[in-house]
Amino acid sequence: MSSNLHISPHPLVKHKLTLLRDVATDHRLFRELVRELALLLCYEATVDLALQPSIVNTPMGQASGWQSSEIIGLVPVLRAGLGLVDGIQELLPAVQVWHIGLYRDEATLRPVEYYNKLPEAPTVQVCLVLDPMLATGGSAIATIDILKRWGAPRIKYLGILAAPEGVDALSKAHPDVPMHIAELDERLNDIGFIVPGLGDAGDRMFGT
Repeated sequence: MSSNLHISPHPLVKHKLTLLRDVATDHRLFRELVRELALLLCYEATVDLALQPSIVNTPMGQASGWQSSEIIGLVPVLRAGLGLVDGIQELLPAVQVWHIGLYRDEATLRPVEYYNKLPEAPTVQVCLVLDPMLATGGSAIATIDILKRWGAPRIKYLGILAAPEGVDALSKAHPDVPMHIAELDERLNDIGFIVPGLGDAGDRMFGT
């Protein structure tokens, strides 16, 4: 498996993922769990952000500290990626958010781009591509292709579940992009869904 794959070891991630998988979890709780998982996974995905020294005044004097020297942009892949945005914004309220719309052609299982709302030029140092499910890897690869052509300097993928097929495809297409997920599942089925997975993340998130 790719050395760029980072599976969260956090007990809370494992607990919340188990609740998320449950077919009895309704869409309101599903959305809340996705938000919480996004926050936890973002905490791990940003462990290597660059810092610069900073001095602040405390009630008792001056303290030496640090502040981030990198600006982060979120790129949720529509529509399911939207569910990951709120949790990350709680942790990083100043992030910029852009949208790329892709849908999977059910006949070919390949992504088709239908929406792209990126600025003319990159305004951030790190882009987090957000998509809950890394199945075939097609949508993630297509999104990262777009971001690289646009000039994004550093890109990471953040999702909840991945299939080995998707991890393999993404690591081959973009070996420089780290992947941060909650769990690696067994396989894809014959219609391109992750097994055991959690079903269609977008449908379960939005109650459709």
